[in-house]
Amino acid sequence: MNSDGSRIPPDFEDALLSLRGRRQRPEVHLAEVPPPTRIAPYALALTAEVNPTTDPETMLGNGRFVVLHDPEGQSAWNGTFRIIVMARATLEDEMGADPLLGEVGWAWLTDALESAGAGYHSLSGTVTRVLSESFGGLALRGRTVEIELRASWTPNTTDLGPHLDAWTELAASAAGLEPLPEGVTALRPHQ
Repeated sequence: MNSDGSRIPPDFEDALLSLRGRRQRPEVHLAEVPPPTRIAPYALALTAEVNPTTDPETMLGNGRFVVLHDPEGQSAWNGTFRIIVMARATLEDEMGADPLLGEVGWAWLTDALESAGAGYHSLSGTVTRVLSESFGGLALRGRTVEIELRASWTPNTTDLGPHLDAWTELAASAAGLEPLPEGVTALRPHQ
């Protein structure tokens, strides 16, 4: 049941259940946050921090994963579901200066979707490079380069688990983590 007492559509319930219990890298910390409310009647939003520790100073990147569902469908989505993602990370200067950075960032996404077996269509998005130079009282910060990838696509099924896996892999790639070898599952250390 929804908070207003209405019944959640079975397709949306199936989609939510497919996200439950997914194993992620130990550096990726997920949290549910309030979803957007005006784009679709049903939505879920997760944030991720890519951080090898719990110290905020060691955070490597972050992102957002949003699932939208409109049982009536939306023509721009070419379906009843839409996934919207964002991944952001600070880069080393030399990588930030690479003229192919946009193409590399986009390849991180498409490779992650393929590797996870996430069927999709109607993919679109942007890769943005931000160069910040600090002056005056902030001069100690120096120069930073960030990458931000924003994308959306329509999943082919209600099994959204592979899409979540692809997004967390994208966030890890943007943050500079090496991909896990095929067949290796990351284990979380005991806290």
